[in-house]
Amino acid sequence: MQDFKVSPVAMASSFCTNRGLIATLVKREVIGRYRGSVMGIMWSLFNPLLMLAIYTFVFSIVFKARWHEGSTSKAEFALLLFAGLIVFNLFAECINKAPSLILSNGNYVKKVIFPLEILPWAAFGSALFHALISTGVWLAAYIAIFGKLHATMILFPLVMVPLALLTLGASWLLASLGVYLRDVAQFIGIVTAVLMFMSPVFYPIIALPAKYQSILLLNPIATTIEQVRQVLYWGQVPDLTTYSIYLFTTAVAAWLGFAWFQKTRKGFADVI
Repeated sequence: MQDFKVSPVAMASSFCTNRGLIATLVKREVIGRYRGSVMGIMWSLFNPLLMLAIYTFVFSIVFKARWHEGSTSKAEFALLLFAGLIVFNLFAECINKAPSLILSNGNYVKKVIFPLEILPWAAFGSALFHALISTGVWLAAYIAIFGKLHATMILFPLVMVPLALLTLGASWLLASLGVYLRDVAQFIGIVTAVLMFMSPVFYPIIALPAKYQSILLLNPIATTIEQVRQVLYWGQVPDLTTYSIYLFTTAVAAWLGFAWFQKTRKGFADVI
């Protein structure tokens, strides 16, 4: 039986070696989602435009919501909310899809030469494509309202790296568990619904009592949501210590998820 490497080097080399195949799978996933529709891939641009317009109307006009006391900007709440949703939707789309990644690609399991470990990469790439489209819409809206972007925007890719590592680690873990435990997909659907309201998407962390703020920061995506808002909207540089700890922690999580996947994949063919 083939022995699959589990080291962090193997995790990185798998991506480098199969990057062409990953790109092909991402392209197929993105195009396949809109195949047969009249607007095609334009839906990926229309959806975030529509959602941003709805959030702006509902929260700034209907509810007259403000992100913090003393704010006079009607669009501020919508932009900050939408920035949080970009992060959450990227993470949620990947982990909701993860439990069925192997099951829905069972024909690949029988192929010894196919690198199954790249399937989470492909799923993440597809979700990232839509997240980048949404980010483009967000940036365009910010420019239209405030005139120019903050220089800290260039830190946005760096801020997203820990989220990418966390998402991949969770995807590898859930993809494996989904093969052996079919209830995982149902459970994860509930988890993401709860996570949405337990994340600082609709509210800032400082809106909570001090004793609950540290608890909320245990949420794995809360840090990225806050840091994305810092670099895109507030023009602030994230705390380097917090970022470094988060980066290290998510890197370890990614490796552990990858190692689990590699150790358990030998039994996929027997179960499927």
